[in-house]
Amino acid sequence: MAAVVDPQRDITGYLDAAKAAGTQIKYVIDTHVHADHISGGRPLAAATGAQYGLFATAPVHYPFLPLHDGEELGLGNVRITVLHTPGHTPEHISLLVTDKTRGSEPWFALTGHTLMVGDLGRTELVARAEEGARALFESVQKLKALPAYLEVYPGAFAGSVCGRSLSGKPSSTIGFERQFNKAFQLDDREAFVQFMLQNIPAPPPQAEELRAVNSGLRNRATVTS
Repeated sequence: MAAVVDPQRDITGYLDAAKAAGTQIKYVIDTHVHADHISGGRPLAAATGAQYGLFATAPVHYPFLPLHDGEELGLGNVRITVLHTPGHTPEHISLLVTDKTRGSEPWFALTGHTLMVGDLGRTELVARAEEGARALFESVQKLKALPAYLEVYPGAFAGSVCGRSLSGKPSSTIGFERQFNKAFQLDDREAFVQFMLQNIPAPPPQAEELRAVNSGLRNRATVTS
């Protein structure tokens, strides 16, 4: 059994990979309602019979599997633990993945657009920038508490407008980001908020339209991104 997280619009690669591996896709999960691309989450779930999951408070207009902070999803020897990490959006989650054949502790984290290599996700696409930054500060405390060795796989890297100083490296560790990610280092709440309000890049093209499509308010065929 397998899970797909934050799938791209074209789902062909996921279907081909599952077929080649001889595995069933049981869960399709979006870490948040995206504003930078059209998610392939619902079409992939429909094509495979998988359950499509979002955080329980996600502002969408279609049925989905509501996920909650601390909830665990099973995939044979693999366990996925949901961690609510709002800030980039109010409904954002990260996923801690444990392979029980390797050990009892999480092996890696899928952090979406919350913690990325070199920066944290922008906070003003849905809420006021300051409000989002304050929520993100609390989420960062959860992530900082994770083991230094934990691998981090974000949903974006260099070239994305969802962060500022993003590295082109697609993965990192909690320990490396603690030491070299300026936003992740800040322990003072007010200093953190002020840092996150600086140098906010231009919003993704068609951001409102994309989020409307992903929330079910608009037909995906009318938006090209």
